[in-house]
Amino acid sequence: MYIVTGGAGFIGSNLVRGLNRRGIDDVLVVDDLERGEKHLNLNGLRFADFVDYRDFLGALERFGKPRAVLHQGACSDTTERNGRFMMQVNYECSKNLAEWSAACGAQFIYASSAATYGDGKAGFREEPACEWPLNVYGFSKRVFDSWVRRRLPSAKTQIAGVRYFNVYGPQENHKERMASVVFKFHQQALADGKLRIFEGSDKLVRDFVFVDDCVEVNLHFLDHPEQSGVFNCGSGRAESFQKLCETTLAHYPGARIEYIPFPADLKGKYQDYTCADLSRLRRAGYTREFTTLERGVASYVEILMHSGGYHRALEQA
Repeated sequence: MYIVTGGAGFIGSNLVRGLNRRGIDDVLVVDDLERGEKHLNLNGLRFADFVDYRDFLGALERFGKPRAVLHQGACSDTTERNGRFMMQVNYECSKNLAEWSAACGAQFIYASSAATYGDGKAGFREEPACEWPLNVYGFSKRVFDSWVRRRLPSAKTQIAGVRYFNVYGPQENHKERMASVVFKFHQQALADGKLRIFEGSDKLVRDFVFVDDCVEVNLHFLDHPEQSGVFNCGSGRAESFQKLCETTLAHYPGARIEYIPFPADLKGKYQDYTCADLSRLRRAGYTREFTTLERGVASYVEILMHSGGYHRALEQA
């Protein structure tokens, strides 16, 4: 059995789809459906069972010995200020799952975040010297990564962190304000034809990574249980929000760009540059090329246009 926490979420549901494409449907999806529309992410997927994350965490012994735990569940709201809540969900729960997975002899592959790097002035290498998070979300991810690093020398089973940069792609509809700007651009283009970006967006530069690439990186570590550690997952290319907007705009004839002031409450808490250093990932044997911005946006816009941003058909790899 494979367990995917956050399996009804953005990356989690895409990861379940990636397993399905390999012919794997012995999957336990762990999440919550308090926001019922998240079920749309599961409509096109095959899985053996679904359990609310609170019921799962409260009785882990009920779930036998999985082959692998793919831990995508987290509070990913970078504007959340409740540190106690953030640490309980992203740190304490992750520790408990990692320890349980090790006791079961299961692989443990989990979601980390480029938010651990903060402003990135020290670089984007998977090293403590580069990490200075700007918000408590990034802090919660950094603290768990540090906990993992301390245990790696004595670990008997795989524990691998996949440090996501700016992910975009299908199945993120439920994320609302935390959805990618491509999703927001699509909504704006349909509403009034105005794609809104901050003033100075030509200088706001990020590493945008297509969700399919994130799935492939996770599956790489699933295939290589001998590989442990924390690994960046980005395209390795830094591109501006201005370019992203123009790339998206090309798919909406008649739409135009509208510039808006940069929000005061984000000043000093906003990463204006990210770019994944992929050296460690490449040393771990991952050789696939990452999707270009042009191809990723085109693929995503097509799905937004034809199925509202959800995967419907499930094909075998």
